[in-house]
Amino acid sequence: MTLHISEAEVRSVLNMSIGLEAVEEISGKEARGEVIVHPRRRFELPHGFFHYMAAADFGAGYVAMKQYTYVRGNLRFLVPLYEMSSGDLLTLIEADYMGQIRTGAASGVATKYLARPDANIAAIVGTGGQARTQLEAVAAVRKLASARVYGRNPERRQKFAQEMTLRLGFPVQSAESAAQAVRGADIVCTATTASGPILRVQDLAPGMHINAIGANHAYKRELDDQAVAAAKVIVADSIEQSRHEAGDLILAFQGDEARWAAVKKLCDIVAGKAAGRSSDSDITLFKSNGIASWDLAVALKVYAAARKYRLGRELPLHISV
Repeated sequence: MTLHISEAEVRSVLNMSIGLEAVEEISGKEARGEVIVHPRRRFELPHGFFHYMAAADFGAGYVAMKQYTYVRGNLRFLVPLYEMSSGDLLTLIEADYMGQIRTGAASGVATKYLARPDANIAAIVGTGGQARTQLEAVAAVRKLASARVYGRNPERRQKFAQEMTLRLGFPVQSAESAAQAVRGADIVCTATTASGPILRVQDLAPGMHINAIGANHAYKRELDDQAVAAAKVIVADSIEQSRHEAGDLILAFQGDEARWAAVKKLCDIVAGKAAGRSSDSDITLFKSNGIASWDLAVALKVYAAARKYRLGRELPLHISV
């Protein structure tokens, strides 16, 4: 029987601590060759897109796919999880919140390994659900004293600042521009739907760490060319996927293979197979596209919790007659 786990049930068992543990753990396994990731692909639809991506954990014996639609401004996420040994479809998980947690957790892991140990001021550009988990994850791996947020809608950014101040226990202030939010920050997260640069080189400072999670199309970007060039260390979740959809890198590199060759993989940083920052003055950049191994890792945690607490409902799929 296949277990259907609803969005509300996911929220009841999943938190950032679990997400961070899952992403860091599977990153190490990927670096050891135990996990295989298939990059995201898309179909363009009359009024949107259908996306799909997959990962296999051969050590644990599971395969998962993430599939989702973006139609007329609405997103619908689903993660099916399979057991390798039996071929059984174990669970179908509604995965909007799960995606927010795993994406935030990945930036948290990147921040843990790339940001200065004493980094304590964060800036968030964007005010959506992804922006919230970005700040939550960063706060989980660094002791933040304060944060600033900028979004185009003044009411939304003020609400974000108030909510996150209460949730995280340190002051989150609303900024009047992206530049105002970023200047003086140690850690910057960009989580926008922008098509053009919102983070520019003049706003960067030595020692800054940047998590860029928006702009997952080849023609979109959140950083200008000079901001990318200022980064001494550039890390991606998947170089293969970045070559298809990381507009920040595609546009800045302009086909220069030497620059692509210098990009490091997050899993190798986590496993100690590649070096992160070498100096407190280095600017480091993590370009997050979102990869299916993170969905697999978090789906396993959610499925185990749902079984433990007897959540979800059984679906009569694949029953022999």
